[in-house]
Amino acid sequence: MDIQTKLFIVFGIVVILFLIIDLGFFNRKSHKIEFKAALAQSLFWVGISIVFSFLIFLYMGQEMAAQFMSAYVTEKMLSVDNLFVIMLIFNYFKLEEKYHHRVLFWGIMGAIVFRAIFIGVGAYIIHQFYWILYIFGAILLYTGIKLLREKKEEHVDFNNNKVIKFARKHLPFTANHHNGKFFCRENGKFMFTSLFLVMLLIEATDIVFAVDSIPAVFAISQNLFIVFTSNIFAIMGLRALFFLIENVLHRFHHLQKGLAFILLFIGLKMLSGIFGVHISSFISFGIIMFALCSSIVLSIIFPKKI
Repeated sequence: MDIQTKLFIVFGIVVILFLIIDLGFFNRKSHKIEFKAALAQSLFWVGISIVFSFLIFLYMGQEMAAQFMSAYVTEKMLSVDNLFVIMLIFNYFKLEEKYHHRVLFWGIMGAIVFRAIFIGVGAYIIHQFYWILYIFGAILLYTGIKLLREKKEEHVDFNNNKVIKFARKHLPFTANHHNGKFFCRENGKFMFTSLFLVMLLIEATDIVFAVDSIPAVFAISQNLFIVFTSNIFAIMGLRALFFLIENVLHRFHHLQKGLAFILLFIGLKMLSGIFGVHISSFISFGIIMFALCSSIVLSIIFPKKI
């Protein structure tokens, strides 16, 4: 058994164990997640990710560790943009806070499955047609330019959302939450609750964001192990991050510009390979961290005008 397989087993044990403890022990009943609990979970996932990157550094080398952290930070920033949309979804449906964790938990579970499928398909396509990476680079350039030019609010139009329209047209729904259940029986009929519709919309949103994040991570590393573990570690901390910053999320208004800069940089880095130009993983990680820190600092120094 090689070291990469061993590290993947460690990764699987950590993720599965925490999911079982999370749903089976800490959050068996629907309740509001307090700030201290959200902070502890956020620090846990960030800490675990750093420890995992250190293990990669020890057993797989500096290059792989730098790729892991670059991919992790990039996915984390993309997740913050995703959190903004999730917050809008909760507000649109007027979802009670005690149900937020349950929806996010199963939403993350679905995201793990879909990300695994997308990453697997992406790795196969890249293996067969390496030039597809240049298309990924072009997609990232387009996305980065688009993010620079538009506001977050332009991403979402729930009144004309195709997922909502399709679900309500083809599935029987009840307006009752039924104590946090996704399915129920009313008058002997099988029904979906509005909670299920919220989760369905979050899953659809994650798929849309994966169109940006998967190419971005593959542009950083083509190692399937690095791509998958960095992606999953980033989204595993998504729930805790939501509860931690939901009340101040709007204040980090320069994060979108920082993310746009990162996508533009990664896209250009990928396309530069056509001309034989190589940018090391260490330089890439430094630039990504600089963009992240700068966008946070600028958001604090120059707050958004209300």
